[in-house]
Amino acid sequence: MTLYTAPLDDMRFVFYDLLGGDARLAALPGGEAIGRELIDAVLNEAARFNEQVLAPLNQVGDQQGCRYDKDTASVTTPEGFRQAYAQFVESGWTGLTAPEAYGGQGLPHSVGVLVKEMIDAANLAWGTYPLLSQGAIDALLAHGEEWQREVFLKALVEGRWTGTMCLTEPQAGTDLGLLKTRAEPADGDTYRITGTKIFITAGEHDFTDNIVHLVLARLPDAPPGSRGISMFIVPKFKVARDGSMGERNAVAAGAIEHKMGLKGSATCVMNFDGAEGYLIGQPHKGLMAMFTMMNAARLAVGVQGLALTERALQNSLAYCRERLQMRALSGPVEPDKPADPIIVHPDVRRMLLTQRAFAEGGRALALHAALQADIAERTADEAERKRARESLEFLIPICKALLTESAVECTYHALQTFGGHGYIVEHGMEQFARDARITTLYEGTTGIQALDLLGRKVMQLKGAGLMHVLEDIAGFCQAHAEEEALGALVGPLAVHAKTWSDMTQELGKRAMGNPDEVGAAATDYLFYSGYIVLAWMWARSVAALGDSSLGEPARQAKRDTAHFYFQRILPRAHAHLAAIRSGLDGIPRVD
Repeated sequence: MTLYTAPLDDMRFVFYDLLGGDARLAALPGGEAIGRELIDAVLNEAARFNEQVLAPLNQVGDQQGCRYDKDTASVTTPEGFRQAYAQFVESGWTGLTAPEAYGGQGLPHSVGVLVKEMIDAANLAWGTYPLLSQGAIDALLAHGEEWQREVFLKALVEGRWTGTMCLTEPQAGTDLGLLKTRAEPADGDTYRITGTKIFITAGEHDFTDNIVHLVLARLPDAPPGSRGISMFIVPKFKVARDGSMGERNAVAAGAIEHKMGLKGSATCVMNFDGAEGYLIGQPHKGLMAMFTMMNAARLAVGVQGLALTERALQNSLAYCRERLQMRALSGPVEPDKPADPIIVHPDVRRMLLTQRAFAEGGRALALHAALQADIAERTADEAERKRARESLEFLIPICKALLTESAVECTYHALQTFGGHGYIVEHGMEQFARDARITTLYEGTTGIQALDLLGRKVMQLKGAGLMHVLEDIAGFCQAHAEEEALGALVGPLAVHAKTWSDMTQELGKRAMGNPDEVGAAATDYLFYSGYIVLAWMWARSVAALGDSSLGEPARQAKRDTAHFYFQRILPRAHAHLAAIRSGLDGIPRVD
């Protein structure tokens, strides 16, 4: 069994000392009661649940997977999963960040991100079930009618029902304008939904009696393309407006996918055969509701990548401290033993430090983004709300892509430190590597995140979020320019930020001549942006050490990892910059 201990000390350092999250939340309307005592109590209880209940089920889920019964169209989840969900519901975790008006606890999104990281590190496959319910909660809060919130939202918040996002079809993946699922008006305010959806996480399972599917479909008078999409609530069992459950609806799982990883998560083909549903929001405006779910889900998937990196680091670090192989090149470090632990070898430390740099830097980035969500939702200052929302929208594709791509890199580093033992199932490292791969694909591939960042957030929206981030970096660099301890970090960060700004303007000019320049540069632009933002997080981390509660060994480890990041990882940005500046000519046609 692989190890997992919730990294509470680092979580508290990032949230309290680096970001000032407790003070920031307390200054927002309704935040007076959200202090350290409450947050610490939540984190401590979350750590206990995830370490003791979910983590031991991680390999069980991978080995057993989900089982589909074609005669009953039912899915049985791995041993212990259903019981863990019952404990999760009983402890009130399903409503942690939901509004109190609908039965939730009303805690901030940033606290929810800390809890979610623990869930995903403990058992990523299990964590997909509440993740999809959260997406349904977000959509109903933003776009549902009040009766829909009373009937469906409250049940989701309580955990009595779970939710899904039914978007993808065989011919319509990223391009939802191609979807064919139909919605025909029926009796009263109901509709009949007909079509097939694929890759539906938690589409069928044995956790709850009812499952609330949020389905994209076309009305008979829908215009072509993505502007003709509407969203519908389609429950597994019919639900009346008064909340009473009826007979089984005409929706069922036709199969489950056999996957590379994440085997404990039920990924279903869902068939809708005239299933009864209710319209959410306005006709033909389903794309707005979808993006409400999608933006939250993209940040959540970034947290999945962060969580896998953290757990891979914990296991590889423990192994490297104990595994004896060869002697250090500079001479025996532990002469009383037959060989030295492999952690003495520089290349092994390189792999460990890479994992730590992305885990701890990624945690700071994810929580910084989540705090922007809290500010945008809670502040009474319209200008502050606008700035936070624009910053968040800019950071979401960076969080999603960088934290998942780095998870693939880091889980492979962790496997590599085990040598041949990493390739063996019993050690659990190969599962992390397999599970990490999907995070770069679902909720929009890395290429889609790159196009969203450069094409939409920078070009279409005139870089509003980018300007906020650049202003924040410039302010940080100016404030700490004279500090000797930060000299090796602030100077390079300021130079990269200036180059980032200049290069973005260059790209804008090139794109005016040929829009394909955006596609040619997008992925390199995303990684360049991500490495700079992560450098900012690491420089801020070092600046926050002075008043932190971390002990001196942990402080020194932060300083060492920050310098490793700046010397060994940040230089990757130069390669991405060169690729960007090579332009469209650097990508010839492929026939």
